[in-house]
Amino acid sequence: MVVGEFAQETDLLVIGAGPGGYVAAIRGAQLGMKVTIVERENVGGVCLNVGCIPSKALITAGHNFQHAKGSSDMGIASENATVDFSKVQSWKQSVVNKLTGGVSGLLKGNKVETVVGEAYFQSEDTVRIINEDSSTPYKFKKCIIATGSTPIELPAFKWSKRVLSSTGALNLPEIPKKLIVIGGGYIGMELGTAYANFDTEVVILEGTKDILSGFEPAMTQVVKKKLKQKGNITIHNEALAQSVEESEDGVKVTFEVNGEAQTVEADYVLVTVGRRPNTGDLGLEMAEVKVSDRGLVEIDDQCRTSNENIYAIGDIVPGPPLAHKASFEAKIAAEAAAGHPAYLDYSAIPAVVFTDPELATVGYTEAQAKEEGLDYIASKFPYAANGRALALNEPDGFLKMITRKSDGLLIGAQIAGTGASDMIAEMGLAIESGMTAEDIALTIHAHPSLGEIAMETAEVAIGSPIHIIK
Repeated sequence: MVVGEFAQETDLLVIGAGPGGYVAAIRGAQLGMKVTIVERENVGGVCLNVGCIPSKALITAGHNFQHAKGSSDMGIASENATVDFSKVQSWKQSVVNKLTGGVSGLLKGNKVETVVGEAYFQSEDTVRIINEDSSTPYKFKKCIIATGSTPIELPAFKWSKRVLSSTGALNLPEIPKKLIVIGGGYIGMELGTAYANFDTEVVILEGTKDILSGFEPAMTQVVKKKLKQKGNITIHNEALAQSVEESEDGVKVTFEVNGEAQTVEADYVLVTVGRRPNTGDLGLEMAEVKVSDRGLVEIDDQCRTSNENIYAIGDIVPGPPLAHKASFEAKIAAEAAAGHPAYLDYSAIPAVVFTDPELATVGYTEAQAKEEGLDYIASKFPYAANGRALALNEPDGFLKMITRKSDGLLIGAQIAGTGASDMIAEMGLAIESGMTAEDIALTIHAHPSLGEIAMETAEVAIGSPIHIIK
C-alpha cells in the first residue's frame, strides 16, 4: 500500500461471488458484520453462469425434445419434432439471468457492498482490488476466499473455436452433428448425454476403465444400459487422447487404445478432464496462507487457513468440487468468522450426476464401509418393483441403503434412476438426523411415488420387504 493511501475498511471481505462466496456474504451480514464482496466477472460464479444451472437447463431441453418425438412403448407417435436451438439458448440464458439477478438482489437486500474487480493480497489483513477504473486497498478484520476453479486445458488441446471447455459447449450456436468428449466424468457425461438427446452423435474418450469414477459399477451400469438404448453414444475406455487437427468446419482427434492409434472426426471436441483451483494469482503468500502442491488451501474444521483471520471454501479447498459443498462451507466459515461455534461435518453431503438416468450418493458406499471394516448391511430395492417408476416408463435403477448391523443406523445410500437428485435428500436428512432403517420403514410414504422406494428399501434392511421376495 502506498504511504498515506486511504484504505477502505470492512469487517468481512469475501473474494468471489459464486455459490460459496455470495452465501458467505449474506450469512455474514445476517450475523451483524459489515460485508464487502468482490467479484471479477459475474455474480453467481461458474455455477449459475456457466455451470450447474445452464447445463441443467440444456439437459432439460434435451429431455423435452426426446419426449416430443413420442414414445412407441406407450403408443404415442409424433412426426417432425424440431429444435430451434437459438431459442433453446435464449431460454437457457433467461434462467441464468433470473437467478443471477436474484442473487444481486439478495446481496443488496442484506446491505452487502459489491465491488467489481480482482483482489490481490498485500499483507495479512489487506487486499488491493483492481478494475478498469480504480485500484483500491481494503483492510479487513476477517476474509473468506471463495474463488472457485477453472477447467483444465490440455497442452495438446488448446481452447479454440472447435476445442471447447464446458463453457464453450454450453454456448454453441447450433446442435453439432457429431461431438467428441474427452473425459467420462460427471461434466463430460452430463453434456455428452444432453447433446445426444438432441440427436448428436457422441464419442466419449475416457482414460480409465470405466466412466463416472467415484460411483459404484452397478450404478454406472444403469447409465450405460440407457446410453446403449439411445444408440448414438460410443464410449472408448482406457483411451488416451493424443492430438487434434482443426479445420474450418471440424476436428480430427487422434487417440490410443491398447497401444493402437485411432482417429475420429467431429464438429467439435469437448475437453472435460477436471478443474484446477483459482489460487495462483491471489498473492496468498503475502497473507501467509499455506497452499498445497495442487494449489489447494489448507483449512481446519472451521474453514480457517494458516492465517487465523482468513478462511477458504469451495473448489479451492480439499474435497469434491460441488456447489452445495461450497455453500455449506460458506455458512460454517461466516459463522466461525463471527465468533460462533460452527464446525464442518461432511457425513451427509450428497453427490449427484445428471446423466440419463441420474445417479446420487450420500454417506458411505458399500466399498467404503467394507474398507473401514464396518459391520454393515447393504439393502437394495429395484425401480422395476415400484408402481410410479413403471407408470413413468422408467423401470431401470435401484436404491441401496448402507445400515449399521448393530442398530440399523443409516450411514449411506446410493440411488441410480430417474429422480435420484431429489430422492437423495431424504437419505441425507435421515443420516443427518441419526435415523435407522426402521424409522424410515415406519414413515408413511405417498402412493404411488418414487419416494416409496426409500420405504421399501428400509423394509428390506429390517427383514420385512413387502413388494419383493425376501
